[in-house]
Amino acid sequence: MTKPVLETSTTEPEGMLASDGPDPKRHGDPVFRGFATGAGILILAILAAVAAFLLFQGAPALIADPAALTEQGYGPFWAWVLPFIFGTLWAAILALVIAVPIAIGIALFISHYAPRRLAQPLGYVIDLLAAVPSVVFGLWGGLVLAPAVVPLYTWLNQNLSWIPLFSGQVSGTGRTILTAAIVLATMVLPIITSLCREVFLQAPRLHEEAALALGATQWEMIKLAVFPYARPGIIAAIMLGLGRALGETMAVSMVLSGSANITIQVLTSNNPNTIAAVIAQGFPEAFGLKTNELIAAGLVLFVITLAVNMVARWIVSRRAAYSGAN
Repeated sequence: MTKPVLETSTTEPEGMLASDGPDPKRHGDPVFRGFATGAGILILAILAAVAAFLLFQGAPALIADPAALTEQGYGPFWAWVLPFIFGTLWAAILALVIAVPIAIGIALFISHYAPRRLAQPLGYVIDLLAAVPSVVFGLWGGLVLAPAVVPLYTWLNQNLSWIPLFSGQVSGTGRTILTAAIVLATMVLPIITSLCREVFLQAPRLHEEAALALGATQWEMIKLAVFPYARPGIIAAIMLGLGRALGETMAVSMVLSGSANITIQVLTSNNPNTIAAVIAQGFPEAFGLKTNELIAAGLVLFVITLAVNMVARWIVSRRAAYSGAN
């Protein structure tokens, strides 16, 4: 007696068929896809429009005869803008040197040390700092912070003047590039802290428990299991904070009385200015070719900021699976 042969069906059960396109019964999918695509195209269009405006309006200063610019009191564009490029980068770097260690420490405290009843409110407070207007930070820096740090600057100059950073004649008002950097550090602190906190919280729990099971202390566990995992996210957070510091205008212009010079001294009244502050301070009274020169300086700042954010995005995308971004 032969057994009946069971036929295997090659058809998939109803409802499990693969679909090459959107479900026609879901009318919201095409609408959402259209809105998402339109939003992406709109962002690119706005970015291109801003770049085109800056390039078109700044071109007269970029292609103008240096002799003609000098006769009008403006000076060659690149010779004029170079000190402000230095001031922009120098203030942002000083701000990161101050903010990054503090931000990483706060993020570690919230994610691995603080009890839950304290970690959650502290995280909310840090996030709320990002919502404070820059003009408020500028008022605080100019009216409160600058006079308060003069004794500290005097002590640094008296005891550490052999370091080039702290040499020179100390400013009596406290309105120096270091004060502006402290204000910028306070402004970028919430961004770096929030991103680092989220990256630390995403570290694999099994890796942390394995390190502790092998006898590692809490700090050793963080060094062995958390930092290697979170390194790309930390770098991306720093780059995003750098982008914010580069483009800040009001806080710097309200605190810093800068000029067109290049110096690394951070305690004197002879400070380099930033591009954003120069534009804000000089644009209301500018006319003619001077307006084009300021807009061209804005184009330089636009390129620098865009490059920084592109590098940050590239770093995040390299480890998208770990950082949670894509």
